[in-house]
Amino acid sequence: CERENLSIAELAWQNEVYLHGEQELTRRLDAIWSAMQSCIEQGLKEKGLLPGYLAVTRRAADMAERLAKFDTAEVSNEWLQAYAIAVNEQNAAGMRVVTAPTNGSAGVIPAVLMYYLVIENHYAGEKEIKQFLMVAGQIGSIFKKGATISAAMGGCQAEIGVSSAMAAAALCELMGGTPEQVLVAAEIAMEHHLGMTCDPIGGLVQVPCIERNTMGAIKAIHAAELA
Repeated sequence: CERENLSIAELAWQNEVYLHGEQELTRRLDAIWSAMQSCIEQGLKEKGLLPGYLAVTRRAADMAERLAKFDTAEVSNEWLQAYAIAVNEQNAAGMRVVTAPTNGSAGVIPAVLMYYLVIENHYAGEKEIKQFLMVAGQIGSIFKKGATISAAMGGCQAEIGVSSAMAAAALCELMGGTPEQVLVAAEIAMEHHLGMTCDPIGGLVQVPCIERNTMGAIKAIHAAELA
């Protein structure tokens, strides 16, 4: 990035266009964000119990109903958590999600991006969405190649930690961060997940997995701001 005087998203975009072509790259990014949006929207509507003997009650829809009574700016963190829970309740129910980088951590990245679009920057659009996804993908790739994104191998830090680092880096670039600051954001998010084990009750990706996505999303925002 320093040599070419490019941001991480710009460098990633050029590499991916070379490999796949701009039309195909745009189609794939649009498909990813469309699936993430759908997950949030459906998750904020569905009520009832999640599958499995734990009989976990869905919470995202009730949260959304309560939060709708307030000014969005007053309850921005609560909306962030509702987005993350909505996605992972969909995952726990066997619905279609985007692995980012895994299914159990699928709520962090869409929640942070939706938070940015709805709460932080109402003027953001297609350009910023693609920028966010390009940076997040690059950071996830570094973790996958250099360590692991498997909870079975690296504990939940390999899932929620990585997803939080991906979201932190992406948000940092949207906030104007340099490539160095973007990587620092990823590092801050990861270091505060180190040592987290993967211990879902009964082997179901429900408790504590769903709530961990809200924690990862909040840490991602803090990490981006700190960087």
